[in-house]
Amino acid sequence: MSNGQPKDVKPALPYVASARDGGIDWKFIAIYAVAYMGLWMALLPPVLVGLNMRVTALDPVHATESLSVVMGVGALFALFGNPFFGRLSDRTTSRFGMRRPWLVAGALGGMAGLAIVACAHSIPQILLGWCIAQLAYNAQLAALMAILSDQVSPQHRGMVSGIVGVSQPVGMVAGTCVVQAFSHLTVAMFLVPATVAVAAAICLVWVLPDRRLATAQRARYGWREFVTSFWINPLRFPDFGWIWSSRFLLFAGASVLLTYQGLYLIHQLGSSLTEVPHLIFLSTLAQSGAVVVFSGVGGRLSDAIGRRKIFVFGAALIYALALLVIAFAPSYMWFLVGMTISGAGLGMYLAVDLALATDVLPDREAHAGKNLGIFNIANVMPQSLMPAVASAVLAASGGTYKALFVMAAILVALGAWAVQPVRGAR
Repeated sequence: MSNGQPKDVKPALPYVASARDGGIDWKFIAIYAVAYMGLWMALLPPVLVGLNMRVTALDPVHATESLSVVMGVGALFALFGNPFFGRLSDRTTSRFGMRRPWLVAGALGGMAGLAIVACAHSIPQILLGWCIAQLAYNAQLAALMAILSDQVSPQHRGMVSGIVGVSQPVGMVAGTCVVQAFSHLTVAMFLVPATVAVAAAICLVWVLPDRRLATAQRARYGWREFVTSFWINPLRFPDFGWIWSSRFLLFAGASVLLTYQGLYLIHQLGSSLTEVPHLIFLSTLAQSGAVVVFSGVGGRLSDAIGRRKIFVFGAALIYALALLVIAFAPSYMWFLVGMTISGAGLGMYLAVDLALATDVLPDREAHAGKNLGIFNIANVMPQSLMPAVASAVLAASGGTYKALFVMAAILVALGAWAVQPVRGAR
Protein backbone atom coordinates (compact mmCIF):
# COMPACT_ATOMS: atom_id res chain seq x y z
CA MET A 1 0.00 0.00 0.00
CA SER A 2 1.20 3.48 -0.79
CA ASN A 3 1.59 6.09 1.91
CA GLY A 4 1.68 9.02 -0.47
CA GLN A 5 -1.05 11.05 -2.13
CA PRO A 6 -2.23 9.16 -5.24
CA LYS A 7 -2.06 11.15 -8.43
CA ASP A 8 -5.67 10.43 -9.37
CA VAL A 9 -7.17 11.96 -6.23
CA LYS A 10 -7.45 15.71 -5.97
CA PRO A 11 -7.62 16.78 -2.32
CA ALA A 12 -9.63 19.65 -1.00
CA LEU A 13 -7.84 22.68 0.44
CA PRO A 14 -5.00 20.88 2.30
CA TYR A 15 -7.07 20.56 5.46
CA VAL A 16 -10.18 22.43 6.49
CA ALA A 17 -8.68 22.57 9.97
CA SER A 18 -5.79 24.65 8.56
CA ALA A 19 -7.34 28.02 7.93
CA ARG A 20 -5.33 30.98 6.68
CA ASP A 21 -4.66 32.14 10.23
CA GLY A 22 -3.46 28.68 11.21
CA GLY A 23 -6.57 28.02 13.27
CA ILE A 24 -9.76 26.05 12.80
CA ASP A 25 -12.52 26.68 10.28
CA TRP A 26 -15.18 26.60 12.98
CA LYS A 27 -18.08 27.12 10.58
CA PHE A 28 -17.24 23.92 8.73
CA ILE A 29 -16.57 21.95 11.92
CA ALA A 30 -19.90 23.09 13.40
CA ILE A 31 -21.85 22.02 10.32
CA TYR A 32 -19.91 18.75 10.21
CA ALA A 33 -20.89 18.05 13.83
CA VAL A 34 -24.52 18.95 13.12
CA ALA A 35 -24.58 16.46 10.21
CA TYR A 36 -23.30 13.76 12.56
CA MET A 37 -25.91 14.80 15.12
CA GLY A 38 -28.68 14.55 12.53
CA LEU A 39 -27.66 11.01 11.59
CA TRP A 40 -27.61 9.82 15.21
CA MET A 41 -30.85 11.65 15.91
CA ALA A 42 -32.53 9.62 13.19
CA LEU A 43 -30.81 6.27 13.83
CA LEU A 44 -30.44 5.84 17.60
CA PRO A 45 -33.88 6.78 19.01
CA PRO A 46 -35.51 3.93 17.03
CA VAL A 47 -33.09 1.56 18.78
CA LEU A 48 -33.66 3.10 22.21
CA VAL A 49 -37.42 3.58 22.06
CA GLY A 50 -39.11 3.25 18.68
CA LEU A 51 -38.32 -0.36 17.85
CA ASN A 52 -39.05 -1.47 21.41
CA MET A 53 -42.48 0.14 21.22
CA ARG A 54 -43.29 -1.05 17.71
CA VAL A 55 -42.19 -4.64 18.37
CA THR A 56 -43.98 -4.79 21.72
CA ALA A 57 -47.17 -3.42 20.17
CA LEU A 58 -47.16 -5.93 17.30
CA ASP A 59 -45.81 -8.98 19.16
CA PRO A 60 -46.14 -8.48 22.94
CA VAL A 61 -45.73 -12.17 23.78
CA HIS A 62 -42.41 -12.64 21.97
CA ALA A 63 -41.11 -9.06 22.13
CA THR A 64 -37.59 -9.97 23.30
CA GLU A 65 -37.09 -12.62 20.61
CA SER A 66 -38.58 -10.45 17.84
CA LEU A 67 -36.48 -7.44 18.84
CA SER A 68 -33.34 -9.61 18.82
CA VAL A 69 -34.11 -10.81 15.29
CA VAL A 70 -34.80 -7.30 14.00
CA MET A 71 -31.69 -5.85 15.62
CA GLY A 72 -29.45 -8.77 14.66
CA VAL A 73 -30.41 -8.93 10.98
CA GLY A 74 -30.41 -5.14 10.67
CA ALA A 75 -26.90 -5.06 12.10
CA LEU A 76 -25.75 -7.47 9.38
CA PHE A 77 -26.83 -4.93 6.78
CA ALA A 78 -24.98 -2.20 8.68
CA LEU A 79 -21.97 -4.49 8.90
CA PHE A 80 -21.96 -4.83 5.11
CA GLY A 81 -22.96 -1.29 4.28
CA ASN A 82 -20.33 0.79 6.04
CA PRO A 83 -17.13 -0.65 4.50
CA PHE A 84 -18.83 -1.36 1.16
CA PHE A 85 -20.09 2.18 0.69
CA GLY A 86 -16.86 3.53 2.16
CA ARG A 87 -15.00 1.76 -0.66
CA LEU A 88 -17.47 3.10 -3.21
CA SER A 89 -17.06 6.66 -1.91
CA ASP A 90 -13.27 6.29 -2.32
CA ARG A 91 -13.95 5.44 -5.99
CA THR A 92 -16.76 7.91 -6.70
CA THR A 93 -16.03 10.10 -9.73
CA SER A 94 -19.08 12.33 -9.54
CA ARG A 95 -18.55 15.97 -10.45
CA PHE A 96 -20.06 16.71 -7.03
CA GLY A 97 -17.13 14.96 -5.32
CA MET A 98 -16.36 11.68 -3.58
CA ARG A 99 -18.36 12.07 -0.35
CA ARG A 100 -21.25 14.41 -1.19
CA PRO A 101 -23.43 11.91 -3.13
CA TRP A 102 -23.34 9.39 -0.28
CA LEU A 103 -24.16 11.98 2.35
CA VAL A 104 -27.44 12.88 0.66
CA ALA A 105 -28.37 9.44 -0.69
CA GLY A 106 -27.76 7.85 2.71
CA ALA A 107 -29.95 10.36 4.55
CA LEU A 108 -32.81 9.99 2.04
CA GLY A 109 -32.57 6.18 2.00
CA GLY A 110 -32.58 6.09 5.79
CA MET A 111 -35.74 8.18 5.87
CA ALA A 112 -37.41 5.72 3.47
CA GLY A 113 -36.48 2.78 5.68
CA LEU A 114 -37.81 4.47 8.83
CA ALA A 115 -41.06 5.27 7.00
CA ILE A 116 -41.54 1.55 6.39
CA VAL A 117 -40.90 0.81 10.08
CA ALA A 118 -43.39 3.48 11.13
CA CYS A 119 -46.13 2.14 8.86
CA ALA A 120 -45.44 -1.58 9.40
CA HIS A 121 -48.24 -3.96 10.34
CA SER A 122 -46.03 -6.98 11.05
CA ILE A 123 -42.59 -7.91 12.36
CA PRO A 124 -41.30 -8.83 8.85
CA GLN A 125 -42.24 -5.34 7.63
CA ILE A 126 -40.39 -3.77 10.56
CA LEU A 127 -37.41 -5.97 9.69
CA LEU A 128 -37.47 -4.83 6.05
CA GLY A 129 -37.63 -1.16 6.95
CA TRP A 130 -34.92 -1.42 9.58
CA CYS A 131 -32.55 -3.22 7.17
CA ILE A 132 -33.03 -0.46 4.59
CA ALA A 133 -32.45 2.21 7.23
CA GLN A 134 -29.29 0.50 8.50
CA LEU A 135 -27.87 0.09 5.01
CA ALA A 136 -28.56 3.70 4.02
CA TYR A 137 -27.44 5.40 7.21
CA ASN A 138 -24.22 3.41 7.20
CA ALA A 139 -23.52 4.64 3.68
CA GLN A 140 -23.88 8.17 5.04
CA LEU A 141 -21.77 7.33 8.09
CA ALA A 142 -18.96 5.97 5.89
CA ALA A 143 -18.75 9.31 4.09
CA LEU A 144 -18.89 11.27 7.36
CA MET A 145 -16.06 9.25 8.88
CA ALA A 146 -13.88 9.69 5.79
CA ILE A 147 -14.25 13.48 6.03
CA LEU A 148 -12.30 13.46 9.31
CA SER A 149 -9.32 11.96 7.51
CA ASP A 150 -9.82 14.04 4.35
CA GLN A 151 -10.28 17.44 5.89
CA VAL A 152 -8.84 17.58 9.43
CA SER A 153 -5.12 17.89 10.13
CA PRO A 154 -3.52 15.34 12.52
CA GLN A 155 -2.82 17.89 15.25
CA HIS A 156 -6.52 18.77 15.45
CA ARG A 157 -8.09 15.33 15.12
CA GLY A 158 -8.46 14.71 18.83
CA MET A 159 -10.38 17.95 19.33
CA VAL A 160 -12.58 17.49 16.26
CA SER A 161 -13.14 13.84 17.14
CA GLY A 162 -14.26 15.03 20.58
CA ILE A 163 -16.71 17.47 19.01
CA VAL A 164 -18.03 14.70 16.79
CA GLY A 165 -18.30 12.49 19.87
CA VAL A 166 -20.51 15.12 21.52
CA SER A 167 -22.81 15.17 18.50
CA GLN A 168 -23.86 11.56 19.13
CA PRO A 169 -25.36 12.05 22.60
CA VAL A 170 -26.81 15.42 21.60
CA GLY A 171 -28.50 13.66 18.70
CA MET A 172 -29.73 10.92 21.03
CA VAL A 173 -31.23 13.45 23.46
CA ALA A 174 -32.83 15.48 20.68
CA GLY A 175 -34.16 12.33 19.03
CA THR A 176 -35.58 10.84 22.22
CA CYS A 177 -37.15 14.22 23.01
CA VAL A 178 -38.90 14.12 19.64
CA VAL A 179 -39.93 10.50 20.20
CA GLN A 180 -41.37 11.44 23.59
CA ALA A 181 -43.24 14.42 22.11
CA PHE A 182 -44.69 12.36 19.24
CA SER A 183 -45.09 9.02 21.05
CA HIS A 184 -48.78 9.06 20.16
CA LEU A 185 -48.02 9.76 16.46
CA THR A 186 -45.98 6.83 15.19
CA VAL A 187 -45.11 8.24 11.77
CA ALA A 188 -43.94 11.57 13.19
CA MET A 189 -41.95 9.77 15.89
CA PHE A 190 -39.75 8.23 13.19
CA LEU A 191 -39.84 10.77 10.37
CA VAL A 192 -39.30 14.07 12.18
CA PRO A 193 -35.75 13.05 13.26
CA ALA A 194 -35.14 11.61 9.78
CA THR A 195 -36.10 14.95 8.21
CA VAL A 196 -33.58 16.73 10.43
CA ALA A 197 -30.91 14.27 9.25
CA VAL A 198 -31.65 15.05 5.60
CA ALA A 199 -31.52 18.81 6.19
CA ALA A 200 -28.22 18.54 8.10
CA ALA A 201 -26.65 16.41 5.36
CA ILE A 202 -27.63 18.97 2.71
CA CYS A 203 -26.05 21.76 4.78
CA LEU A 204 -22.78 19.82 5.01
CA VAL A 205 -22.81 19.10 1.28
CA TRP A 206 -23.19 22.84 0.66
CA VAL A 207 -20.00 23.80 2.55
CA LEU A 208 -17.84 20.69 2.00
CA PRO A 209 -14.75 21.27 -0.22
CA ASP A 210 -14.92 17.68 -1.37
CA ARG A 211 -12.13 15.69 -2.99
CA ARG A 212 -12.60 14.56 -6.60
CA LEU A 213 -11.40 11.53 -8.49
CA ALA A 214 -10.69 11.53 -12.24
CA THR A 215 -12.69 8.84 -14.07
CA ALA A 216 -9.76 7.79 -16.24
CA GLN A 217 -7.58 7.20 -13.19
CA ARG A 218 -10.06 5.22 -11.11
CA ALA A 219 -8.69 1.84 -10.03
CA ARG A 220 -10.36 -1.39 -11.13
CA TYR A 221 -12.98 -2.96 -8.92
CA GLY A 222 -13.50 -6.72 -9.06
CA TRP A 223 -14.19 -9.57 -6.66
CA ARG A 224 -10.78 -9.22 -5.02
CA GLU A 225 -11.37 -5.54 -4.33
CA PHE A 226 -14.87 -6.32 -3.09
CA VAL A 227 -13.58 -8.87 -0.58
CA THR A 228 -10.79 -6.59 0.64
CA SER A 229 -13.42 -3.91 1.35
CA PHE A 230 -14.13 -5.86 4.55
CA TRP A 231 -10.61 -6.81 5.63
CA ILE A 232 -7.33 -5.29 6.77
CA ASN A 233 -4.66 -7.87 7.61
CA PRO A 234 -4.03 -7.55 11.39
CA LEU A 235 -0.65 -9.27 11.00
CA ARG A 236 0.52 -6.64 8.54
CA PHE A 237 -1.10 -3.77 10.44
CA PRO A 238 -1.21 -4.96 14.08
CA ASP A 239 -1.88 -1.53 15.58
CA PHE A 240 -5.06 -1.19 13.56
CA GLY A 241 -6.03 -4.75 14.54
CA TRP A 242 -5.64 -4.05 18.26
CA ILE A 243 -7.57 -0.78 18.08
CA TRP A 244 -10.31 -2.53 16.10
CA SER A 245 -10.50 -5.29 18.73
CA SER A 246 -10.69 -2.77 21.56
CA ARG A 247 -13.55 -0.92 19.91
CA PHE A 248 -15.38 -4.17 19.13
CA LEU A 249 -15.28 -5.26 22.77
CA LEU A 250 -16.42 -1.91 24.10
CA PHE A 251 -19.30 -1.68 21.65
CA ALA A 252 -20.26 -5.28 22.41
CA GLY A 253 -20.97 -4.14 25.95
CA ALA A 254 -22.50 -0.84 24.86
CA SER A 255 -24.86 -2.55 22.41
CA VAL A 256 -26.35 -4.56 25.28
CA LEU A 257 -27.24 -1.34 27.10
CA LEU A 258 -28.46 0.36 23.93
CA THR A 259 -30.64 -2.52 22.75
CA TYR A 260 -32.08 -3.84 26.01
CA GLN A 261 -32.47 -0.65 28.01
CA GLY A 262 -36.21 -0.49 27.37
CA LEU A 263 -36.86 -4.14 28.22
CA TYR A 264 -34.59 -3.81 31.29
CA LEU A 265 -36.76 -0.98 32.59
CA ILE A 266 -39.93 -2.98 32.00
CA HIS A 267 -38.88 -6.41 33.27
CA GLN A 268 -36.25 -5.67 35.92
CA LEU A 269 -37.30 -2.30 37.34
CA GLY A 270 -41.04 -2.82 36.80
CA SER A 271 -41.70 0.25 34.62
CA SER A 272 -44.84 0.35 32.49
CA LEU A 273 -44.70 0.53 28.69
CA THR A 274 -46.16 4.06 28.73
CA GLU A 275 -43.43 5.26 31.12
CA VAL A 276 -40.53 3.95 29.04
CA PRO A 277 -40.18 6.86 26.54
CA HIS A 278 -39.95 9.40 29.38
CA LEU A 279 -37.60 7.27 31.48
CA ILE A 280 -35.27 6.66 28.54
CA PHE A 281 -35.32 10.37 27.73
CA LEU A 282 -34.15 11.16 31.28
CA SER A 283 -31.47 8.47 31.24
CA THR A 284 -30.25 9.58 27.82
CA LEU A 285 -30.13 13.17 29.05
CA ALA A 286 -28.03 12.14 32.06
CA GLN A 287 -25.68 10.06 29.92
CA SER A 288 -25.38 12.72 27.25
CA GLY A 289 -24.56 15.49 29.70
CA ALA A 290 -21.60 13.45 30.91
CA VAL A 291 -20.58 12.63 27.34
CA VAL A 292 -20.54 16.31 26.39
CA VAL A 293 -18.28 17.23 29.32
CA PHE A 294 -15.84 14.34 29.08
CA SER A 295 -15.70 14.24 25.28
CA GLY A 296 -14.60 17.86 25.04
CA VAL A 297 -12.10 17.57 27.89
CA GLY A 298 -10.72 14.22 26.71
CA GLY A 299 -10.18 15.33 23.13
CA ARG A 300 -8.41 18.57 24.06
CA LEU A 301 -6.19 16.90 26.67
CA SER A 302 -5.26 14.15 24.24
CA ASP A 303 -4.15 16.69 21.62
CA ALA A 304 -2.34 18.79 24.23
CA ILE A 305 -0.19 16.02 25.70
CA GLY A 306 0.08 13.98 22.50
CA ARG A 307 -1.22 10.76 24.04
CA ARG A 308 -4.26 8.67 23.08
CA LYS A 309 -3.93 5.18 24.59
CA ILE A 310 -4.22 6.12 28.25
CA PHE A 311 -7.49 7.93 27.58
CA VAL A 312 -8.96 4.99 25.68
CA PHE A 313 -7.86 2.57 28.42
CA GLY A 314 -9.32 4.66 31.23
CA ALA A 315 -12.54 5.37 29.35
CA ALA A 316 -13.22 1.69 28.78
CA LEU A 317 -12.71 0.87 32.46
CA ILE A 318 -15.12 3.66 33.46
CA TYR A 319 -17.74 2.27 31.07
CA ALA A 320 -17.28 -1.23 32.52
CA LEU A 321 -17.88 0.19 36.01
CA ALA A 322 -21.07 1.86 34.76
CA LEU A 323 -22.43 -1.45 33.46
CA LEU A 324 -21.83 -3.04 36.85
CA VAL A 325 -23.71 -0.22 38.59
CA ILE A 326 -26.62 -0.75 36.19
CA ALA A 327 -26.50 -4.52 36.65
CA PHE A 328 -26.99 -4.21 40.41
CA ALA A 329 -29.20 -1.10 40.40
CA PRO A 330 -31.99 -1.51 42.99
CA SER A 331 -33.99 1.44 41.65
CA TYR A 332 -34.35 3.79 38.71
CA MET A 333 -32.23 6.44 40.51
CA TRP A 334 -29.30 4.03 40.68
CA PHE A 335 -29.88 3.24 37.03
CA LEU A 336 -29.50 7.00 36.31
CA VAL A 337 -26.23 7.00 38.27
CA GLY A 338 -24.95 4.14 36.11
CA MET A 339 -26.03 5.92 32.93
CA THR A 340 -24.19 9.08 34.02
CA ILE A 341 -21.00 7.11 34.68
CA SER A 342 -21.38 5.42 31.30
CA GLY A 343 -21.58 8.86 29.69
CA ALA A 344 -18.26 9.84 31.27
CA GLY A 345 -16.57 6.74 29.89
CA LEU A 346 -18.25 6.91 26.50
CA GLY A 347 -17.48 10.60 26.07
CA MET A 348 -13.78 10.17 26.68
CA TYR A 349 -13.70 7.05 24.51
CA LEU A 350 -15.47 8.59 21.52
CA ALA A 351 -13.28 11.68 21.72
CA VAL A 352 -10.00 9.82 21.47
CA ASP A 353 -10.52 6.37 19.95
CA LEU A 354 -11.44 7.60 16.46
CA ALA A 355 -8.46 9.98 16.48
CA LEU A 356 -6.22 7.07 17.56
CA ALA A 357 -7.53 4.88 14.74
CA THR A 358 -7.06 7.67 12.18
CA ASP A 359 -3.48 8.21 13.36
CA VAL A 360 -2.55 4.57 12.57
CA LEU A 361 -4.91 4.13 9.58
CA PRO A 362 -3.27 2.16 6.73
CA ASP A 363 -3.13 3.93 3.36
CA ARG A 364 -5.04 6.94 4.63
CA GLU A 365 -4.87 9.07 1.50
CA ALA A 366 -6.17 6.54 -1.03
CA HIS A 367 -8.55 4.39 1.03
CA ALA A 368 -9.72 6.42 4.03
CA GLY A 369 -13.40 5.71 3.39
CA LYS A 370 -12.89 1.96 2.99
CA ASN A 371 -10.52 1.56 5.92
CA LEU A 372 -12.60 3.65 8.30
CA GLY A 373 -15.59 1.62 7.12
CA ILE A 374 -13.74 -1.52 8.22
CA PHE A 375 -13.03 0.21 11.53
CA ASN A 376 -16.74 0.93 11.88
CA ILE A 377 -17.46 -2.81 11.59
CA ALA A 378 -16.26 -2.90 15.20
CA ASN A 379 -19.23 -0.67 16.09
CA VAL A 380 -21.75 -2.61 14.05
CA MET A 381 -20.82 -6.28 14.35
CA PRO A 382 -21.70 -6.42 18.06
CA GLN A 383 -25.24 -5.30 17.20
CA SER A 384 -25.53 -8.44 15.08
CA LEU A 385 -23.81 -10.87 17.45
CA MET A 386 -24.93 -9.64 20.87
CA PRO A 387 -28.69 -10.23 20.49
CA ALA A 388 -28.00 -13.97 20.13
CA VAL A 389 -25.55 -13.89 23.03
CA ALA A 390 -27.97 -11.84 25.13
CA SER A 391 -30.84 -14.22 24.46
CA ALA A 392 -28.68 -17.16 25.56
CA VAL A 393 -27.54 -15.34 28.73
CA LEU A 394 -31.10 -14.37 29.62
CA ALA A 395 -32.32 -17.91 29.02
CA ALA A 396 -29.53 -19.42 31.13
CA SER A 397 -30.03 -16.92 33.98
CA GLY A 398 -33.80 -17.24 34.16
CA GLY A 399 -34.44 -13.91 32.46
CA THR A 400 -32.45 -11.71 34.84
CA TYR A 401 -30.76 -8.70 33.29
CA LYS A 402 -28.16 -8.62 36.08
CA ALA A 403 -26.19 -11.45 34.49
CA LEU A 404 -26.50 -9.84 31.07
CA PHE A 405 -24.98 -6.55 32.18
CA VAL A 406 -22.21 -8.23 34.19
CA MET A 407 -21.23 -10.12 31.05
CA ALA A 408 -21.25 -6.82 29.12
CA ALA A 409 -18.97 -5.22 31.75
CA ILE A 410 -16.43 -8.03 31.38
CA LEU A 411 -16.30 -7.54 27.61
CA VAL A 412 -15.71 -3.80 27.99
CA ALA A 413 -12.90 -4.40 30.51
CA LEU A 414 -11.24 -6.69 27.97
CA GLY A 415 -11.54 -3.84 25.47
CA ALA A 416 -9.49 -1.65 27.81
CA TRP A 417 -6.73 -4.25 27.84
CA ALA A 418 -6.74 -4.67 24.04
CA VAL A 419 -5.45 -1.15 23.36
CA GLN A 420 -2.25 -1.68 25.36
CA PRO A 421 -0.22 -3.51 22.62
CA VAL A 422 -0.55 -0.57 20.16
CA ARG A 423 2.94 0.69 19.29
CA GLY A 424 2.42 3.16 16.44
CA ALA A 425 0.81 5.83 18.62
CA ARG A 426 1.20 6.87 22.26
